[in-house]
Amino acid sequence: MPEAYLVEAVRTPVGRRGGGLSSVHPADLGAHPIRALIDRTGVDPAAIDDVIYGCIDNLGAQACDIARTSALVAGLPDHVPGVTVDRQCGSGQQALSFAAQAIVAGTADLVIAGGVQNMSRYPIGSAAMSGAAYGDPDPWSGSDGWRARYGDTEISQFRGAEMMAEKWNISREEMEEFAFTSHQRALKAISEGRFGREIVPFGDVTADECPRADTTKEKMAGLPPIAPGGRLTAGVSCPISDGAAAILIASEQAVRTHGLTPRARVHHISVLGADPTWVLTAPIPATERALQKTGMSIGDFDVFEVNEAFASVVQAWLIETGADPDRVNPNGGAIALGHPIGASGARLMITMLHELERTGGRFGLQTMCEGGGQANVTVIERL
Repeated sequence: MPEAYLVEAVRTPVGRRGGGLSSVHPADLGAHPIRALIDRTGVDPAAIDDVIYGCIDNLGAQACDIARTSALVAGLPDHVPGVTVDRQCGSGQQALSFAAQAIVAGTADLVIAGGVQNMSRYPIGSAAMSGAAYGDPDPWSGSDGWRARYGDTEISQFRGAEMMAEKWNISREEMEEFAFTSHQRALKAISEGRFGREIVPFGDVTADECPRADTTKEKMAGLPPIAPGGRLTAGVSCPISDGAAAILIASEQAVRTHGLTPRARVHHISVLGADPTWVLTAPIPATERALQKTGMSIGDFDVFEVNEAFASVVQAWLIETGADPDRVNPNGGAIALGHPIGASGARLMITMLHELERTGGRFGLQTMCEGGGQANVTVIERL
């Protein structure tokens, strides 16, 4: 069977809300890692078959196919197309899946996959909220078919995270301990320069802005719950953030033709849905199915990247899978590093690839919860 290879993988720093990347036009932000891929690999830009980018809240400067706009701003020739993917938080990971599928199918040889999101400029849910001007208060309640199937149940990631904490009996204190560890791991990774190779500075922004050196468990304990009487707080949730990330995926023929050096191969890609009213539980059954399809066990993986949309999501996943917590998000996760939604799926993959190389590991598994109650799973093998 043909192989899809990861050749180069870079990202911008992740900027905090209102931080150093907040005023950057999304197309300029998205173009930045694309240029870096071309510069680092020396590949002919005219040979790129497609640019697939994740992005949600596609309005304003993020509308009209931001993948295509980013490719053009990056200087790729007019004939190189681009397409924007929206699988909510997993959009960047789905972009990688589509790129790998095209290469394995033989319809492409060189594809840039990644994502971009400026959440400071367009707050989360902007696209959904914009419907109110046209009489649609949300994407679901006006649908007779949706109401017949799911009733008037509130669809909210915050409610989903709260429900997971309750179902898996994860206390607020346990979530705060998890979140504190995420910050400590991220700060250690930054101080040791672990992100140096994967980050392409953007102007004066040279490092991830979201990790907080002043975070303490005592400060977290003093935060008010998001919902009265609930366990969830801002401290155990990912922050609003901005960023872009891109990966060059190549076929065996492209590797030979362009003199490229593969760093990893895509071993498995899949996606699975679960109850959309819970929103965030799908990584658990998606991981189980991926293990079944690959014939691998949870102990076969050296690194896991499980998106920290909320602490309870990863903690429930850990309980159900039995994965080694020390191998999960070893350089911190989205609670500390941020979650620029359209780009995060690519950011996690980039960080996982570099961590496999740093430690000499072989297999990595990435999964993340996504709006609509979905989860992608990608397994890569370092070469």
